[in-house]
Amino acid sequence: DWAAEALERGGRVFYMGAGTSGRLGVLDASECPPTFGVSPDLIVGLIAGGETAFIKAVEGAEDSEELGASDLRGRGLSDKDLVVGLASGRTPYVVGGLVYAKATGCKTIAIACNQGSKIGKSADLAIEPVPGPEVLTGSTRLKAGTVQKLILNMISTGAMVKIGKVYQNLMVDVQQTNEKLVVRGQNIVMEATGCTRECAIQALADAGGHVKTAIVSVLLDCDAEQAAVALERARGHVRAAVSGHEKSDADAQ
Repeated sequence: DWAAEALERGGRVFYMGAGTSGRLGVLDASECPPTFGVSPDLIVGLIAGGETAFIKAVEGAEDSEELGASDLRGRGLSDKDLVVGLASGRTPYVVGGLVYAKATGCKTIAIACNQGSKIGKSADLAIEPVPGPEVLTGSTRLKAGTVQKLILNMISTGAMVKIGKVYQNLMVDVQQTNEKLVVRGQNIVMEATGCTRECAIQALADAGGHVKTAIVSVLLDCDAEQAAVALERARGHVRAAVSGHEKSDADAQ
């Protein structure tokens, strides 16, 4: 809910962490643009030590609270944004970021795999699953990392559903950046509307490749321009665009 609220009011969602936690945040953020058609500036992954640390550890970066604050400051953090900190429990980089975010007026969330964690106490909301000891002692890329990835999946997917990036169980804002995804776009239109592939291909062509517009045009039996207007009025929600148009027609009659 908080992530959706941030995006709807023109804010962003920041994930921040170090090591495995930081990489998972960057991974989830990087998957949102192709899956949901959002700008890469909306879901942002920050990792202690910068982009280099995604591939190779940057020693000591996670031990600086100021670095966590300065990374958010450098992104122009505002009270419209949401900051999600990820750690095993007490990473200073994350603590510094959460403290700075709260002072800025942001809502803050901590995801840690220890109850009563330091980062949890630094945030407005603490999500603290306890997966138990790792098979390899201290190797939090295993159970703890898997749990954190699952939670990030829930946050980003749930938020995208709420802001209209999903219709039924379909990724209706998927970006058709390769041959596989072009076919997927056709399949989504077909599944959402029950139309033939030929119809889906034509609807997508008329809609400039925009899957949601194609779906609405088929469901409402209207042209792409009218479908785009209906979607705009519905703030990008396919279901609302279709039901709103039908309601308008009924009112007119």
